[in-house]
Amino acid sequence: MIEITHRISIDEKEIDESFVRSSGPGGQNVNKVETAVQLRFDARRSPSLPDDVSVRLQKLAGSRLTLDGVIVITAQAHRSQERNRAEALAKLVELIREAAKPPPPKRRATRPTLGSKERRLEGKAKRSVVKGLRGSKPGFD
Repeated sequence: MIEITHRISIDEKEIDESFVRSSGPGGQNVNKVETAVQLRFDARRSPSLPDDVSVRLQKLAGSRLTLDGVIVITAQAHRSQERNRAEALAKLVELIREAAKPPPPKRRATRPTLGSKERRLEGKAKRSVVKGLRGSKPGFD
Protein backbone atom coordinates (compact mmCIF):
# COMPACT_ATOMS: atom_id res chain seq x y z
CA MET A 1 0.00 0.00 0.00
CA ILE A 2 1.20 3.48 -0.89
CA GLU A 3 0.17 6.02 1.73
CA ILE A 4 -1.00 9.35 0.30
CA THR A 5 -2.52 10.96 3.39
CA HIS A 6 -3.46 9.57 6.80
CA ARG A 7 -6.87 8.54 5.44
CA ILE A 8 -6.05 7.73 1.79
CA SER A 9 -3.74 5.00 0.59
CA ILE A 10 -3.72 3.24 -2.77
CA ASP A 11 -2.83 -0.34 -3.56
CA GLU A 12 0.28 -0.88 -5.69
CA LYS A 13 -1.78 -3.18 -7.94
CA GLU A 14 -3.81 -0.15 -9.09
CA ILE A 15 -0.70 1.34 -10.72
CA ASP A 16 0.43 -0.08 -14.05
CA GLU A 17 4.06 0.52 -15.02
CA SER A 18 5.56 0.15 -18.45
CA PHE A 19 9.08 0.95 -19.58
CA VAL A 20 9.96 2.61 -22.86
CA ARG A 21 13.10 4.01 -24.41
CA SER A 22 13.95 7.57 -23.43
CA SER A 23 14.22 10.31 -25.99
CA GLY A 24 17.04 12.81 -26.29
CA PRO A 25 20.82 12.51 -25.93
CA GLY A 26 22.46 9.63 -24.11
CA GLY A 27 24.34 7.61 -26.68
CA GLN A 28 24.26 3.83 -26.49
CA ASN A 29 22.29 3.84 -23.23
CA VAL A 30 19.29 5.52 -24.87
CA ASN A 31 19.37 3.28 -27.91
CA LYS A 32 19.34 -0.05 -26.10
CA VAL A 33 17.94 0.39 -22.57
CA GLU A 34 14.33 1.12 -21.71
CA THR A 35 14.79 3.59 -18.85
CA ALA A 36 11.75 5.86 -19.25
CA VAL A 37 8.72 4.94 -17.13
CA GLN A 38 5.06 5.35 -18.01
CA LEU A 39 2.83 5.11 -14.95
CA ARG A 40 -0.90 4.52 -15.46
CA PHE A 41 -3.45 5.05 -12.69
CA ASP A 42 -7.20 4.69 -13.24
CA ALA A 43 -8.55 7.66 -11.28
CA ARG A 44 -12.14 7.09 -12.35
CA ARG A 45 -12.45 3.48 -11.16
CA SER A 46 -10.05 3.45 -8.20
CA PRO A 47 -11.70 1.96 -5.09
CA SER A 48 -9.13 3.66 -2.85
CA LEU A 49 -10.14 7.23 -3.68
CA PRO A 50 -13.28 8.95 -2.39
CA ASP A 51 -15.51 10.35 -5.15
CA ASP A 52 -14.76 14.02 -4.43
CA VAL A 53 -11.00 13.40 -4.48
CA SER A 54 -11.32 11.42 -7.71
CA VAL A 55 -13.20 14.27 -9.42
CA ARG A 56 -10.64 16.88 -8.28
CA LEU A 57 -7.78 14.57 -9.35
CA GLN A 58 -9.21 14.24 -12.85
CA LYS A 59 -9.48 18.04 -13.12
CA LEU A 60 -5.92 18.54 -11.86
CA ALA A 61 -4.47 15.92 -14.23
CA GLY A 62 -5.29 18.03 -17.29
CA SER A 63 -3.62 16.70 -20.43
CA ARG A 64 -2.25 13.66 -18.57
CA LEU A 65 -5.80 12.27 -18.32
CA THR A 66 -7.05 9.97 -21.09
CA LEU A 67 -10.66 9.75 -22.22
CA ASP A 68 -11.07 6.59 -20.12
CA GLY A 69 -10.12 8.42 -16.92
CA VAL A 70 -6.61 6.97 -16.73
CA ILE A 71 -3.78 9.27 -15.64
CA VAL A 72 -0.54 8.70 -17.55
CA ILE A 73 2.66 10.05 -15.99
CA THR A 74 5.95 9.75 -17.86
CA ALA A 75 9.40 10.16 -16.27
CA GLN A 76 12.61 10.02 -18.28
CA ALA A 77 14.92 12.57 -16.65
CA HIS A 78 17.30 10.02 -15.15
CA ARG A 79 19.51 7.35 -16.71
CA SER A 80 18.31 4.60 -14.40
CA GLN A 81 14.95 2.88 -14.53
CA GLU A 82 14.66 2.84 -10.75
CA ARG A 83 15.12 6.61 -10.35
CA ASN A 84 12.61 7.30 -13.12
CA ARG A 85 10.14 4.94 -11.46
CA ALA A 86 10.56 6.74 -8.11
CA GLU A 87 10.13 10.14 -9.77
CA ALA A 88 6.95 9.10 -11.59
CA LEU A 89 5.49 7.64 -8.41
CA ALA A 90 6.35 10.82 -6.50
CA LYS A 91 4.58 12.90 -9.18
CA LEU A 92 1.46 10.73 -8.87
CA VAL A 93 1.46 10.88 -5.06
CA GLU A 94 1.86 14.66 -5.12
CA LEU A 95 -0.99 15.00 -7.62
CA ILE A 96 -3.30 12.89 -5.44
CA ARG A 97 -2.27 14.84 -2.31
CA GLU A 98 -3.14 18.08 -4.07
CA ALA A 99 -6.55 16.65 -5.03
CA ALA A 100 -7.13 15.43 -1.46
CA LYS A 101 -6.85 18.95 -0.04
CA PRO A 102 -10.26 20.40 0.75
CA PRO A 103 -11.47 23.02 -1.71
CA PRO A 104 -11.14 26.64 -0.58
CA PRO A 105 -14.27 28.13 1.01
CA LYS A 106 -16.68 29.97 -1.24
CA ARG A 107 -16.14 33.71 -1.40
CA ARG A 108 -18.81 35.80 0.24
CA ALA A 109 -19.67 39.03 -1.51
CA THR A 110 -19.00 42.09 0.66
CA ARG A 111 -19.89 45.73 0.21
CA PRO A 112 -17.17 48.36 -0.17
CA THR A 113 -16.68 50.52 2.91
CA LEU A 114 -17.70 54.19 2.95
CA GLY A 115 -14.04 55.22 3.25
CA SER A 116 -13.03 53.20 0.17
CA LYS A 117 -15.89 54.76 -1.84
CA GLU A 118 -14.80 58.26 -0.81
CA ARG A 119 -11.14 57.58 -1.66
CA ARG A 120 -12.16 56.23 -5.07
CA LEU A 121 -14.28 59.31 -5.82
CA GLU A 122 -11.50 61.67 -4.65
CA GLY A 123 -9.04 59.94 -6.97
CA LYS A 124 -11.48 60.24 -9.87
CA ALA A 125 -11.99 63.95 -9.15
CA LYS A 126 -8.22 64.62 -9.08
CA ARG A 127 -7.76 62.73 -12.34
CA SER A 128 -10.59 64.73 -13.91
CA VAL A 129 -8.88 68.01 -13.00
CA VAL A 130 -5.55 66.81 -14.43
CA LYS A 131 -7.17 65.73 -17.68
CA GLY A 132 -9.18 68.95 -17.87
CA LEU A 133 -5.97 71.00 -17.76
CA ARG A 134 -4.68 69.19 -20.86
CA GLY A 135 -7.24 70.85 -23.12
CA SER A 136 -6.17 73.47 -25.64
CA LYS A 137 -5.92 77.00 -24.25
CA PRO A 138 -8.34 79.54 -25.65
CA GLY A 139 -6.79 81.93 -28.15
CA PHE A 140 -3.97 79.56 -29.20
CA ASP A 141 -5.96 77.58 -31.76
